[in-house]
Amino acid sequence: MSTTTIDTLRFATAGSVDDGKSTLVGRLLHDSKSVLTDQLEAVERVSADRGQDAPDLALLTDGLRAEREQGITIDVAYRYFATPRRRFILADTPGHVQYTRNMVTGASTAELAIILVDARNGVVEQTLRHAAVAALLRVPSVVLAVNKMDLVGYEQAVFERIVEEFAGHAAELGLPSFTPVPVSALVGDNVVDRSTHMDWYEGPALLEFLEDVPVSADPSDAPARFPVQYVIRDGEVRWYAGQLVSGSVRVGDRVTVHPSGESSEITAISVLGTEADAAYAPQSVSLRLADQRDVSRGDMITAGVDAPALTQDVRAAVCHLADRPLRVRDRVLLRHTTRTVKAIVKDLGGAAELAANDLGRITLRTAEPLALDDYAVSRRTGAFLVIDPADGATLTAGMADLT
Repeated sequence: MSTTTIDTLRFATAGSVDDGKSTLVGRLLHDSKSVLTDQLEAVERVSADRGQDAPDLALLTDGLRAEREQGITIDVAYRYFATPRRRFILADTPGHVQYTRNMVTGASTAELAIILVDARNGVVEQTLRHAAVAALLRVPSVVLAVNKMDLVGYEQAVFERIVEEFAGHAAELGLPSFTPVPVSALVGDNVVDRSTHMDWYEGPALLEFLEDVPVSADPSDAPARFPVQYVIRDGEVRWYAGQLVSGSVRVGDRVTVHPSGESSEITAISVLGTEADAAYAPQSVSLRLADQRDVSRGDMITAGVDAPALTQDVRAAVCHLADRPLRVRDRVLLRHTTRTVKAIVKDLGGAAELAANDLGRITLRTAEPLALDDYAVSRRTGAFLVIDPADGATLTAGMADLT
């Protein structure tokens, strides 16, 4: 096991238009004292120019000029901040339905997703879409932040009704659990500090929960997966370089090379140019094997008995990212870790095509076998991209479902 302590939480925010997501993020940054003085002064100036009495904290996150002018979020913006208890990487994702693919980008590496709901409007179609994406990407933790509680008189019944409705949909979408928090981003209730207006709520403020929620398991505890990125020749010796995306390896470990199935033994490990007895995910390393095997870029080296599935029939949940539709019988490229193979679209879950931002299911037949893990087991080796062979553009993001 790695000796390092995981103290960084990656989380994403999502909400329908005008749910107050940017204000929530701005409040989180402001009240946790994560805003530089010049940033706050700039926000105060812009807010004053607009005739607003108080600083519009949404401007702390709506950094693009187009966003400031329109008052919307149109791209994924990454924010970095810290408290004495934890560091945070925040992916602030857009709310419009036409930017669902941007939420997929932001949430794909997140360990927690905050789904925002306007207390006045309750659960809307885009709320369910965001919940579906969180379920699709197997985000480990989800927070339902019911915002604008100040505009509904901080009524407990309103909050409970929204939570009950969301819970019913979450079960249907395959979202196993979520944590509801009533907040007012504009006023600051239950964002960083607990609210004095909702004594009926006994849970933590949002930041308290973010500081305490367990992060995902140490990747070095998972089965060893090493996609080969480069083959380095040092005289008669070959080193295989890449990132150990999960698990750990030691000198003397028996390993298997996929897709050939050949086995060998690790005789040396190099980490940043220094030989080591062991390596742990997510380190970038070079491995030397005892035998001269035919190993090339795109091959997967694994250790232990938990081998990935070797298959040419790939079933997956997907989000289509491109403006160009994806259709049955399309010839594409499938990129999985460092391996790219030709493939053909066999089925789209009964649909004729997938358009931009569509969520769906896909079956592909690849020209060569892939060493795949189920996405539910490994988000790194269970994910792949569908590529346009004509221009190399990314078409679709896939999450393998091998069950």
